[in-house]
Amino acid sequence: MCGIVGVVGKAARNIILNGLTNLEYRGYDSAGIYLNDLKGHEYLTKAVGRISNLKEKMTPDEDGLVGIGHTRWATHGKPTVDNAHPHFDETKRFYLVHNGVIENYTELKDKYLQGVKFHSDTDTEVIVQLISKIARDKNLDGFTAFKEALKLVRGSYAFLLVDDQEPDHVFIAKNKSPMMLGLGDGFNIIASDAISVLDQTKTFVSLEDGDVGDITKDSYTIETIDGEKVERKPKVLNIDPNAASKGTYEHYMLKEIDEQPGVMRHISQTYLDDVGNPKVDSKIVDAVSKADRLYIFAAGTSYHAGLVGKALFEHYTGIPTEVGYASEAGYHFPMMSKNPFFIFLTQSGETADSRVVLKETNKRGIPSLTMTNVEGSTLSREATYTMLLGAGPEIAVASTKAYTAQVAVQAVLAKALGEKLGVKEAQEWNLHHDLAIAAEGIQQLVDGKEKLKEIADKYLIKSRNAFYIGRGIDHAVALEAALKLKEVSYIQTEGFAAAELKHGTISLIENGTPVIALINDPVTAELTRGNIQEVVSRGANIVTIVSKEFANSSDDIVLPEINYYMSALLTVIPTQLLAYYASRDKGLDVDKPRNLAKSVTVE
Repeated sequence: MCGIVGVVGKAARNIILNGLTNLEYRGYDSAGIYLNDLKGHEYLTKAVGRISNLKEKMTPDEDGLVGIGHTRWATHGKPTVDNAHPHFDETKRFYLVHNGVIENYTELKDKYLQGVKFHSDTDTEVIVQLISKIARDKNLDGFTAFKEALKLVRGSYAFLLVDDQEPDHVFIAKNKSPMMLGLGDGFNIIASDAISVLDQTKTFVSLEDGDVGDITKDSYTIETIDGEKVERKPKVLNIDPNAASKGTYEHYMLKEIDEQPGVMRHISQTYLDDVGNPKVDSKIVDAVSKADRLYIFAAGTSYHAGLVGKALFEHYTGIPTEVGYASEAGYHFPMMSKNPFFIFLTQSGETADSRVVLKETNKRGIPSLTMTNVEGSTLSREATYTMLLGAGPEIAVASTKAYTAQVAVQAVLAKALGEKLGVKEAQEWNLHHDLAIAAEGIQQLVDGKEKLKEIADKYLIKSRNAFYIGRGIDHAVALEAALKLKEVSYIQTEGFAAAELKHGTISLIENGTPVIALINDPVTAELTRGNIQEVVSRGANIVTIVSKEFANSSDDIVLPEINYYMSALLTVIPTQLLAYYASRDKGLDVDKPRNLAKSVTVE
């Protein structure tokens, strides 16, 4: 989950530091930068913690026309200066940054690097030491030695390598971990994602697994590890660099919560025509319509969006739908129906666990669709079809607007598919109206966020644990709500189907324990009220989030009316704001919670 940036041909210091700052969502245990001015001067600086710590350690004279930088999410080795990237070999000829995990690093170390002095506990240092050893033993140039080393490596990686014998080159390699090559005028740039360096260029080359490259300021060459030339054509990305800016907001998370009405309108404009008919690629609809079962795979927040999608697809298409954890399915592939169709939900399009499933899916010839927020991402390129969320850059580690976008885009596909299959509920469904109601309703809720701040301050910030309960779609939202609160506030929070509390979990209810109840399911609304009384009698502090149809005068948050199958779009908003204020008012780092990273690119 680390972030990497490389520059060749332009003053690199500030470009790399700014790029790393934009990539801190990928990890912030430590950071480092290597610079070469091509006049015989090299600079290596590393620091524990945030990019700001790295900036403070750097002297004014540190700059170069070539550089590589790294922000770390620790896997192998504690967050220390020695374990920070870039790593170097014992001769200090090679400098390397890495995103990924090397599976056979101990084997490589024992077999090839006996007697080599190591400075870190990382898997990455093994690779840079290996490159150096091969170069010395076989009298090879840096790029050739790099490729020879890669033939021995098992695992995931995005590598940037500088050889001080050819310092006007940056050598790159990709396998499973994300990497983009950006093309500039008299310079080139490499980064984990395009958004981090959009202020430098909008023209990017998407790299594929197995690609190895030699990048100079005026050219780039992409090869296989065996030296066979491959063509990777550039593409101009239509992304507004200002969209990734925090603007006047204190935190990205709050900005992204507030952006959700606009996301709903954008999805409506993108996927529905003026009279509300779906505008979904007919090839996608045709392919999905042949399925006898849908399989949704995802992780974290996207998994919870998939649970809502299950309700949408089954109700509006009549196709049985399963939702699975990608991390499990990749190694315990589910039993398949006769004509399965796979849907992958991923904000980044780079989630390693989902990619494992997708590779097996492709091997078996199963058609697939990726719903992602990032155009040109790996899961987008490798799936049969793609539907873009169009939510705009999401920077905060805790996902908010991508979740609601995933729910909305699944709704679009469900309507289009149901209409093709002749399902009456889909044909009569005014999705255009529901998305408009969702946009308006979300706006009302974010405009009333002070009430949610009061609730968070009163019940949550002083508590060590909390519970969310709900039934039907509310249960799916309860799981997401619990995840959001524990992610950013560090309050141990669990989401439960409301009736399941009494099967053991109610024993955890103590005097003052916050229990937040979601009541939007028309079938079980009264039953959920009964479940509330069960925990009230044990001393719980109850907060209710209720649709207008089922509300009474004592409810805390009353939601605007909306179609039940779209209710998650509204119900989740107060829970996002509760998590935000619980974190902020506890004095925590809202956008960068401890031990987490935005894009999970390791298995």
